[in-house]
Amino acid sequence: MSKKKSLLPTPDVILFDWHGTLVNTADAMFNAMEELLPQLEALKLSERIVSEKLCKTQEDVKLVRYIRIFRRLHPRILAERRISRTDIFNVIFGDDNEAKDLAHHAYNACYRKYYGKVQPIQPGVKDYLHALQALGITLGIATNRSREFLQHELAEVDQGIWQPCFSTLCCADDVTAYKPNPAMINTALKLINKSCSTQTWYIGDSYQDIVTAKRAGVTAILYNGACWDAGYIRQIFQQAPDLSPDAIIDSYDDLLDLLQHIQDQNATAFKVSLADIRPPEYPPPPPPYHRIEPDWHPSVAVLTPPQIILFDWHATLVDTMDAMYHAVDDMLPELNEQGLLHRLVPPEKSKTIEDARLIQYVRNNAQLHPKIKADRKISRTDIFEVLFGDDQEAKKIAHEIFTKHYRKHYGTVLPFEPQVRNMLIGLRALPLKIGIITNRDREFFEHELACVEEGSWKDLFDMAICGDDAQHRKPHPDQLLKASESLHMESTPAIWYVGDSTTDTIAAKRANQTAVFFNGAQWDLPWLKKIFPGTEKFPYEPDVVVNDFSEFWALVLACLSK
Repeated sequence: MSKKKSLLPTPDVILFDWHGTLVNTADAMFNAMEELLPQLEALKLSERIVSEKLCKTQEDVKLVRYIRIFRRLHPRILAERRISRTDIFNVIFGDDNEAKDLAHHAYNACYRKYYGKVQPIQPGVKDYLHALQALGITLGIATNRSREFLQHELAEVDQGIWQPCFSTLCCADDVTAYKPNPAMINTALKLINKSCSTQTWYIGDSYQDIVTAKRAGVTAILYNGACWDAGYIRQIFQQAPDLSPDAIIDSYDDLLDLLQHIQDQNATAFKVSLADIRPPEYPPPPPPYHRIEPDWHPSVAVLTPPQIILFDWHATLVDTMDAMYHAVDDMLPELNEQGLLHRLVPPEKSKTIEDARLIQYVRNNAQLHPKIKADRKISRTDIFEVLFGDDQEAKKIAHEIFTKHYRKHYGTVLPFEPQVRNMLIGLRALPLKIGIITNRDREFFEHELACVEEGSWKDLFDMAICGDDAQHRKPHPDQLLKASESLHMESTPAIWYVGDSTTDTIAAKRANQTAVFFNGAQWDLPWLKKIFPGTEKFPYEPDVVVNDFSEFWALVLACLSK
């Protein structure tokens, strides 16, 4: 795999991918993806998401897990905006071509609402295209874009000045299969009476583009407009080195360097001297936004070694998102008849602007804002905390209404991560006691415990305290204090409580226990600072943040070895 030095076959045709290679249409693409992903269940595609065991990299595992649980893209992907929809579909559906076709079709329906915002991927693209034409190289586009979108965007970018540069265009609706199937490159070449050979170069920005080129038998050039580091690029191709790119370019000036290297070896390789017509060097695409990770990290946390570890249930050990949100949707219209609307927290007393907006939306519409349901990050307990604050009686009534409706929906329960059971078995092998603290009523918890992984979790816990086992539910410390009492231990930081919500953290700190925030929703540092401000009014902060159970397992072992 070479960046610039290898002598490549002299190209007579150069085909380009579109998005991420020639142009940036990220705004429209990510808007469409965020609209599509919550539809996976209705499209019957959620059950076709690939097993994490089949993922190629750890990053693919995180993407699959996040979409399976939250039906949206991981915040890092949204922040960095490096990955294409084709790569996303290939990761989450693997070799299920039918599922990918259905996803692409549904995506196009969403994209139709957003497309049109298009700009060159870097300055000077039109000058580079004109230079390539002057060399006598035939240019074309082979893209998973539908022709409807490509033709519109091609007419829009740089006021349409690129259009005469391309002698062939092949879009997704011109072939029977999307990339990485090589049909798109084959078809683009047939339209200009060419066949596949290494004298055709295909330039694309993704792993799938390179695989497509290799399968077509053409020279594969990776355009690294996303500014991936060399180590990451090696990683994604290491399982199939024969599919590695023939060259990597960081800008279109690098592409001209490759062609200049060819002409240096063969002066007649092109129609004219590249040095005579070469445009000035334009800057490459800037590096993507850098997501700021939480700073309450296990590597810097100083914690009391655990003697007891207590876990929240929903969104920590298991995923019951669908049933939970259905039940909240059903109960909110009853707030008015139960006399709870006037007991909502006044917006000016909310912790954050987002909390105030949630309260106002519920007050006006008697339902959650669609974005909250799409994000799938906030628990019903946190919702009730935002809505009712310190009004314990109102929260009690709300929980009772929720319970009535949850009875209609509960039953489907999945491990939050594939290896949760093995992690729990590992904890039981240590000199520890482990238990559950959940606001779930016992009726539901015991049913879900019996269902998850065919009942194989039932003997993994020393105790469980449910919402209806104590006088007050979290964030009141009653349940955690009752747990320490049942295990005959004083409530101290040697008891760890692991949970995914602000409610869990508040309960742990009020009980004088170690608060381990399980960041399964992958909040970044600015958001964590917002929900845990550490102010006089909202003083409670987690002692440590873990992003997954592999981090948590390492944290436990590190603390016990001290």
